[in-house]
Amino acid sequence: MTKHEPGGAQNAGDAIAVEPAVNDLPGHTLVLGADTPLRLASGQMLGPFTVAYQTYGTLNADKSNAILVCHALTGDQYVAETHPITGKEGWWGSIVGAGRTIDTDTYFVICINVLGGCMGTAGPKDIDPRTGGPFGLNFPVITIADMVAAQKRVIEHLGIAKLFAVIGGSMGAMQALEWASRNPEMVYCAIPIAGAARHSAQNIAFHEVGRQAIMADPNWCGGAYYGEDVDPERGLAVARMAAHITYLSDSALHRKFGRNLQDRQEITFGFDADFQIESYLRHQGRSFVERFDANSYLYITRAMDYFDLAAEHDGQLPAAFEGSPVRFCLVSFTSDWLFPTAESRQIVHALNAVAASVSFVEIETDSGHDAFLLEEPEFFRILSGFLSGAADQYARTTIEAGP
Repeated sequence: MTKHEPGGAQNAGDAIAVEPAVNDLPGHTLVLGADTPLRLASGQMLGPFTVAYQTYGTLNADKSNAILVCHALTGDQYVAETHPITGKEGWWGSIVGAGRTIDTDTYFVICINVLGGCMGTAGPKDIDPRTGGPFGLNFPVITIADMVAAQKRVIEHLGIAKLFAVIGGSMGAMQALEWASRNPEMVYCAIPIAGAARHSAQNIAFHEVGRQAIMADPNWCGGAYYGEDVDPERGLAVARMAAHITYLSDSALHRKFGRNLQDRQEITFGFDADFQIESYLRHQGRSFVERFDANSYLYITRAMDYFDLAAEHDGQLPAAFEGSPVRFCLVSFTSDWLFPTAESRQIVHALNAVAASVSFVEIETDSGHDAFLLEEPEFFRILSGFLSGAADQYARTTIEAGP
């Protein structure tokens, strides 16, 4: 990986411009990088490009109540409202909202569709003005650091000097850690949930299986399927099915499905979906292709694969947090085998090594990696308690600092 500060300025004339392919989604959009392009970790420059985001609640007068929620791989900015494509409840509607754990009567919540995504932020399905057609695989490869650099520009545009909190699960946890490491002066507290400081070999392997499934679909057309009246739906569905297995636990699968048959009394001695778990995974695959772009899946999984917070510090993870004023709260789940507790403990040990402020809790559950998206009362209590305590400390700090 190239070692440099993401987001630095370059000459506007050298940058890759991106025109949005979709501009009718509800919510906010912001064009960035017109005058000061975003330098990506790859060394390429981006700008102008569009970022889509949503906000909930009201930003207070001194702009001290902002919480940035970072979404996971297949999430988007519609964290706490009806999704405009699926019609389903927001992916974290159980936590974000009026009177909920992240109370939008108190906090101003921001959620930004990541760079490389397909819900209004610049990504591979957008238009390359040089050709007049979609980028496809000509879109530059992006990293977690690039995503955060773009988010930082949105936060600065909103006039927010310091976020009260940055919070996210899975890939969102990677972004929260990147925020705290790269921009500690802009973050009061960080809450990485079910995450890691780097993507493991096992997780890279799972992603590669998904990517190869997409690339093996004849409708993928080398990534140039836009406008061809075909989509690599089968490949993307298989990628989603394989990934979805990793989001669950064996005990949760057994509890939900066991070896129960789907709408039949006997096995068919064929390859239809005999078992309920097969039918469930096929449903997950079909639902996913309705709202997600296959090329975005390639780009975002690659960004996760490249994430290694210690890499820019000669492999020394503590150095990524040296002198950090950020208050950390890490959460893991006992049955999460995608991002197991041991990986959270490595971060805690690194934070302890540099005397950073850190709390850590492992929550007992059989829900697997997806536990952070589900009804987990203990998780809700811990998150609520940490936010409440941090808010009291933040208020005292602000008062002592004076105007």
